[in-house]
Amino acid sequence: MPSIFHGPMAKRLINIILLIIFVILILHFFFREYIERRMLYHAVNKIEATPKSIDLEYEDVVLTTKDGVQIAGWFVPAAKPRATILFSHGNGGNISHRLEKISMFNYLNLNVLIFDYRGYGMSKGRPSEEGLYLDEEAMYDYLVNKKGSIPQEIIAYGESLGGAVAIDLAGKHELGGLILEGSFTSVRDMAKKFFPFVPPSVIKSRYDSLGKIKNINVPKLIFHSVDDNIVPFEQGKMLFDEAPDPKEFVQLQGGHNDAFLVSQELFMGKIDSFAGRM
Repeated sequence: MPSIFHGPMAKRLINIILLIIFVILILHFFFREYIERRMLYHAVNKIEATPKSIDLEYEDVVLTTKDGVQIAGWFVPAAKPRATILFSHGNGGNISHRLEKISMFNYLNLNVLIFDYRGYGMSKGRPSEEGLYLDEEAMYDYLVNKKGSIPQEIIAYGESLGGAVAIDLAGKHELGGLILEGSFTSVRDMAKKFFPFVPPSVIKSRYDSLGKIKNINVPKLIFHSVDDNIVPFEQGKMLFDEAPDPKEFVQLQGGHNDAFLVSQELFMGKIDSFAGRM
């Protein structure tokens, strides 16, 4: 009896198998390099306004990271600074879309160093997980080595994706505190929400905040809105539950991008108290 593994039929079968493997590899690459990037990073390059637009003095900051990428930001000094906020923004827009928060922090007498990740605003390069970590480290080094900031007076503040960046910094460098707003547990957990049929192994980026926060012992203030329409409220609670003391969880109201305005009095009051305990 002739075997199907010999002759023309075998060749056709092998070709079909190879074609299937090729298609799977292409789809795998496409998801990793395109869909994943589109899911994570929504960069806007145009700077639409500056702190001067809201009557705040500021300094332009341009730095080069350890891997040679030029990134840009603003240092906004407070009149009587109590601490300095190192501000890591979310995955959309750029620093010019955070003027309302900059104004709030300034009102609370907190210096602000806010920066754009590589590929955002005036910063060069393309965003990536390791790249964002290097961007944050460059700004931290600037505060300590150029501005003379005391590490214990630096608060790493991260909104959404920026929370993962701030958590990574807090695990590597000395800080006075960590504030998270609407942050997620990991990219893979978020992918389950938006792409439930995609195997987690396909996701290249990790941003494993849930694993990292277990080892962060500085004071932590975690905000999350019960109405968050992007990052599930439960993920914010999980971060809080896994974080060691000292810590505080504050439940806000409002959507993912406007809870700090909807719950502005509570939001500012808690940050004021947090900074006052440093």
